[in-house]
Amino acid sequence: MDKKFYITTPIYYPSAKPHMGHAYSSIIADFFARFKRMDGFDVQFLTGTDEHGLKIQRSAEKQNIDPLEFCNQISQTFRDLSKTLNLTNTDFIRTTEDRHKKTVQHLWKELEKNDDIYLSKYSGWYSVSDEAFYNEDEIEDVDGLKRSISSRSTVEWIEEESYFFRLSKWEKPLLDYYETHPNFISPETRKNEVISFVKSGLKDLSISRKSFSWGINVPGNNDHVIYVWLDALTNYISALNYPDTNNVLFKNFWPASVHLIGKDILRFHAVYWPAFLLAAKIDLPLKVYGHGWILSGDEKMSKSKGNILDPIEIINEYGLDPLRYYLIKEVSFGNDGNISQERLEDCINSDLANNFGNLCQRVTAFAIKNCNSEVPNDIKFEKEDLIILDKYKNNLKIIRDKIDNQDINFYIDFIINSLFEANKYFNDQEPWKKKEDPIRLNTIVYTTLEIVRKISFLLFPIIPQSSLRALKIFDLKEDNINLSSVENNEYLLKGSKINKIDILFKKIEKNND
Repeated sequence: MDKKFYITTPIYYPSAKPHMGHAYSSIIADFFARFKRMDGFDVQFLTGTDEHGLKIQRSAEKQNIDPLEFCNQISQTFRDLSKTLNLTNTDFIRTTEDRHKKTVQHLWKELEKNDDIYLSKYSGWYSVSDEAFYNEDEIEDVDGLKRSISSRSTVEWIEEESYFFRLSKWEKPLLDYYETHPNFISPETRKNEVISFVKSGLKDLSISRKSFSWGINVPGNNDHVIYVWLDALTNYISALNYPDTNNVLFKNFWPASVHLIGKDILRFHAVYWPAFLLAAKIDLPLKVYGHGWILSGDEKMSKSKGNILDPIEIINEYGLDPLRYYLIKEVSFGNDGNISQERLEDCINSDLANNFGNLCQRVTAFAIKNCNSEVPNDIKFEKEDLIILDKYKNNLKIIRDKIDNQDINFYIDFIINSLFEANKYFNDQEPWKKKEDPIRLNTIVYTTLEIVRKISFLLFPIIPQSSLRALKIFDLKEDNINLSSVENNEYLLKGSKINKIDILFKKIEKNND
């Protein structure tokens, strides 16, 4: 079977430097990309920056620089973040690139050709911060200002000539699509939210602006620029060289396997984007997953609130892999989650240093001392050994199914339980008391080493650098990490060399005052 997987993050709006919310979406997407590669998939992983719109134009004007120069500077910080987070993205798209502009203008022409665009006048509430239009029932008065109820951003009344997309025409086709494709929107709460919104009635969508110039021109009318969301959403296919539908990238990877987004941009991805695609007769992505927010206190992070958490600061203090592990474990995927220094330090000390790092150190040191620094040769498995060894092969189908349903919580729980069982097995079997029974001693050591290998494989999508350091025990590199060896129940090569490794995670000294 031709195994292809295409995952996308939102393309980030570079009006300010990256924060923890950006890091979270990117790390989660990288987790899925790494898992799929480990499972033999050809993976396309896209991230990038969304660089048009009034908010960008105003930010550039404040600094008295050209908007493109402004975008060049900020976009580079997001490129740098990809490296800092150890992401394995295969592409980084910018909406100011020619390849993207050509795709957006082609899509516009397709929508126009199919009579889904018309020229009229727009009047209504617009949020520059969200680059979004809001209905009267979606705003409220707060201290004399009109604000969006959902995002809390201020809105302003706009009246101007605008092109419209016939969104109302696609109300029933969208509802029919949601019904026939029940997994299109996840998690379930997000799907219900979208269906409720569409059932309440869709109005035609303003898709151009005349009051500013920083954007992609409407084909045939340079007085208008294309609405930033129609522009931005198209990145998912412009990165695959659409409209050349015969090119290798598009043929192999569209429709996307999953668009991974924050819940605040769900409407754009689960209503507007599929409507645009239906109208242009392009296949829809297989799934849109709207995850929760990373909160600072009880609020979503935003520049205007001054509650930005800087992932670079946390990485500099604690390391990248502990942050990746913490975000994947402690934030229940799909729900909102808080960053807590105390919980981060607990994760490092308990899960990473004690349960994983200490297990690797103990069994390696014991094997070096008692098994001639080799994977034991003379072994005889007993029932308790095979039960713990076969757990991985026996659960692999469930793990794959859970990953395909974005159930990260199951995956991390499986690893934590496996670490607990591995440590318990080594303690209960007491190999240090089996020196008069070398076959039993060898078997316990072999079994525990093999569990370390398997757990290191499963941890690789979460903490790749630390997993590779652990796998140095066996001289295994990234190319050796694959799930087929787990599926086929392949074990460590008897007699192969065992290497001493450095401490994987330093425990955090906590002040108990």
